[in-house]
This record gives sequence, structure tokens and C-alpha cells, in this order.
Amino acid sequence: MTVSGDAANDARSSNGTSRPGSDGGTSSHIVEANLVDLDSGRIVPTRIEVVAGRVATLTELDGPFDTFVLPGFVDAHVHVESSMLVPTEFARAAVVHGTVAAVCDPHEIANVLGVPGVRFMLDNAASTPFCFAFGAPSCVPATPFETSGASIPATDVRALLDDERISYLAEVMDFPGVLDRNPEVMAKIRAAQDRDKPVDGHAPGLRGALAASYIDAGISTDHECTVAEEALEKIAHGARILIREGSAARNFDALVGLIDSHPEACMFCSDDKHPDELLAGHINELVARAVKRGSDLIDVLRCACVHPVRHYDLDVGLLRPGDSADFIEVEDLERFRVVRTFLRGRLVADSGRSSLPSVATTPGNQWRGRRRGAEELRIRCESSRVNVIEAIDGELITHRRVEEPRVEDGLAVADPDRDILKIAVVNRYEDAPAALAFVRGFGLERGAIASSVAHDSHNVIAIGATDEDLAAAINAVVDQNGGLAVVCGDERRTLPLPVAGLMSTDPCADVAHRYSTLDGLAKELGASLRAPFMTLSFLALLVIPEIKISDKGLFDAERFEFLPLFVPDPRVPCPVPRAGSGDHAASVTPPRRPSASCRSRKGR
Repeated sequence: MTVSGDAANDARSSNGTSRPGSDGGTSSHIVEANLVDLDSGRIVPTRIEVVAGRVATLTELDGPFDTFVLPGFVDAHVHVESSMLVPTEFARAAVVHGTVAAVCDPHEIANVLGVPGVRFMLDNAASTPFCFAFGAPSCVPATPFETSGASIPATDVRALLDDERISYLAEVMDFPGVLDRNPEVMAKIRAAQDRDKPVDGHAPGLRGALAASYIDAGISTDHECTVAEEALEKIAHGARILIREGSAARNFDALVGLIDSHPEACMFCSDDKHPDELLAGHINELVARAVKRGSDLIDVLRCACVHPVRHYDLDVGLLRPGDSADFIEVEDLERFRVVRTFLRGRLVADSGRSSLPSVATTPGNQWRGRRRGAEELRIRCESSRVNVIEAIDGELITHRRVEEPRVEDGLAVADPDRDILKIAVVNRYEDAPAALAFVRGFGLERGAIASSVAHDSHNVIAIGATDEDLAAAINAVVDQNGGLAVVCGDERRTLPLPVAGLMSTDPCADVAHRYSTLDGLAKELGASLRAPFMTLSFLALLVIPEIKISDKGLFDAERFEFLPLFVPDPRVPCPVPRAGSGDHAASVTPPRRPSASCRSRKGR
């Protein structure tokens, strides 16, 4: 590609004004490359003239050129907070990979700070030319079975939808409320419809007549499909399917075949993207994988670049005369290595380096949680059978297992040798007893990990091999009013997240480094999951089957009711000491302490 004019100067002189209403600058320049025309499906050597941030003319040339120009990539559904970055820092990282826009549900920060949290995201995003299309959170809190920091009723949703910066109604997770046509839920959907704004869906595993009823209520998308059959049913009922591949749920392989049969109904999304993975790649990786498997190039690019723009009416250009000059240059149409990214005609990323500026940010937070002692995390054994959450690598769903607990001095304790750990959720908004249970699937052999990123209410969630380390990990998060922690004996490392206990104000590379360090330490302690902190964060998400835990207790996400920790078994009574009172024993011998070495016996 050749570039003439002052595009590079534009990048350096960008004043960081908000995208809505921006004039894109006053520069003019010429770009010559092989244009991938996603309207016609042709690839044509072209001279692109950019004037005042817009595509002025497209002129076919004899060519060809070495590189290719195409509209920028769009993440059709992402929670920016999952990157642990504020929007401006997310944008700085994403443009390097050719992403020019993201459709964002800010319900993570909304669960902590309410509408002011949504306003924080909007205001911060206004300082970058990157296109952030934020939705009005529809389910805050996600359920009545947990403690959150705020509530956003239909009256507040209507007010948010009146804001021109709000593009849609964010994922309606309360699908039982939709199926029952709950008046409060339907009022939110009607508010979006009245303003001609789309409504995003969230209906994991919903099939048949139930899926039809859900979509008929006005739902336009779903990103929770895990098998093609489910997605095809929802497409038949009129929904668009977002093919998700993120740091937690990874459904690309199961769903990518939809591009071959129903390309017009598909988009790509990450949903949740941790900073280390965002640093490495974004939607560009999904495009390359889809093309490599044999999907049609133009169909794939339309899913990545065009369909989200049209579905959500994004203020993003598609390389047509008069459009905003938002486009990318790639080396080839196989690996899609991004060479340059342009926003509003300005060069914002060049050869892996972002030129978008950092923006000063004042953190906001809400924290009333207190430190915990190990004695507060003990579980008095009541039966020889206990309900256990089974985490599944790469999935948000879990399985319910019934296991025999390990018992020491009348207490049910973690049993790392059988991959059964204790899990705790601690209320960050008020002083209340910790909710306690057991989990398997993490592989942690010693130590503990904790996080204030715990979907969707973002209380403190932690797992550990001993009560002492479990308490220490919780306290490490409490001491910094939010963040991540890894603890083993006297060793502890943290990643502070001062913005709502969810985000850092630092650049992506710095946050990714600290996160990767914690991730590596957790794996040294035996954690076998690809992303243990991400999996941990979703164990409190009550709207995803099968069994989860909130700050109020173990929860059956299919029956939508609390579960007892112990399963009654009168035939094999569990010895319970008479000392102590309440739910947890106080005067008992503490569980065994960790060995001197805090490294995994697996030698990870």
C-alpha cells in the first residue's frame, strides 16, 4: 500500500475528541492498495482519496499492490470491563489488531455503580475516535438471588436509551422473565423498540417453542449458543447469531460452519477478553481461522466488518464514497496480519504500535467488604454427600456433582488430591457471612486465588486448598478495594483494579503483564485451566446453568433456586462435633497448613 498526504501527522495531532459529531480532522491523503469491496465481493486495485476524515473518491487502478485494504473489524458483543481496561485503553490495544468498533454491554460496572458507572464508560469512551456502541444494561442486578451494588429499573433504562450515545438494549439475560412476559422486563424491551434500537439476547440452551417465544418478544441476537443445532433453531426464529470466542467461552469451532450455510445471520464476538489475550489478537484471529478452514472470504469479512455495522447502525464507514474513513491494511488475506489502522482518516496504528493517546482517568468504586479470618470459612459437616460445582475449561456452563467430602475434626474441608477445593463468595457491599461450597476442575494443589471480578454482581470470589490461604487471598483483594490475588503461605501477588474493582487505569501491556504473572503463579500451584481467573469469575453467574454460587449460597441455575450444600444421606451419617454454633464451627482444630513449597507437584 502507498500512502501520500499527512495521515501520519494526523495520527500524531489527534485531539482525542469524541467520535459522535467529530469532523475527523481537515487532512487529505491518498491510499493505494488492493481494495476488498464487501458490497460487490470484488478485490480491485484502487486509489482511495480521503478528505476531512471521509472517503472522497475510489478510483480503480491497473495494480495490483502488495497489501489489501478493507473495512475495519467489529467485536459484536464485548464487556470492556473483562479486559480490565478502561475504554480508552481497550481502544489503544484493539486498533493494533484492526478493530475499529465494539458493541459493548457495560453491565459489569453497572452492577457495581449503577447508572453513574454507565456514564463513566460513555464519558471515557468519548475521548477516543474508536467507535464504542454501548447498550443500556437490561438486567441489573442479574437476579434477585445475589447482592449487587445497584439496580437499574425500566425507568432508568428508558432514560439511558434516550441518550444518543446508547445504541441498543443490552443482553436480556432474564429469559424466564421474557418467557413469562414479566411487565418490568417487557417495559425495557418496548423502550428499545419505541426508539428503534435493537435488543440483544442471552438464552443459553433455550430450544424449540421456548426459543421461539423468547425471540418473538423482540430479541434480535444471541451469543450463548454452544452447538450448531441450537443456533440453527434460533436463526429459523429470526435471531442473528454471534459466534463467540473469548477468554472464557470458546464456541468458534462448534459454530463457524454457520457461515457456510447462513452467512447473513452471523457476526463475531469475544464477549469477554482478558488483557493478555487482547494484547495478542482480537477479531482478526477469528477471521483468519474461518478463512483457513475454508469458509468463503467475502462471507467471513462481511460477518466481521459489515453485519455489526448494519445491525447496530454503527457510526463506522464501510469504504464507500462519503463514508467515514475507517479501514485497515493487511499483509494478506490468509493470516490477516494488520499493518495499519485508520479511524476517521487518521492513522491510529502502524506496524503493531498504537498512536492513540492515554487519557487521564479518575477511578470510581464502591467497597464496604471486610477482611475475613480462616475460622469464618469453616464448614461443619452435615452429611456424607455434598453438592460440588464442576468447572469446565473453556465453557461458562458447569455441572453439578455429588461427592463424599473430606472430613477433618468434624469439618468438611478441601481435598486437593481429589481436585475438590473450597470456594467462597464474600459480599463487598455489606457485612454478611461468606457463602461457602466446594468446586472441582481447577486442579489447584496448594494455595488460593481470589478476585473481585465475579459476574455479575462482582463480590469477592475465591478458591483455595486450605482455609488459611483462602482467607489470605480474600483479604489481599479486600485490602486494595478490588483486584486479583494469588496466595500460598507467605507468598502473595496482586493486580489492583481501582475502577469499580473491575478495571485498571494502566495501559494494556502493563495490565497484561501483571495478569499473566498471576495466571502463571496459579498454574504453578497446579491450576490446569487455560484461564483460571476467567473461569473463577463466572462461577457466580447465576443465569448460566447448571450450578453456581452467589454471596447468598449455592444456586441451581436451571431450577432458579438455592441448593443445600449437603445432600441428606441418613444411612451414612457424617460425624459432627458438638462444639461451636451457627453455620460454621468456631472451636475446632484448623485444617492442615500448606507445605513449605508452594509449587505444584505437577511441575507446571
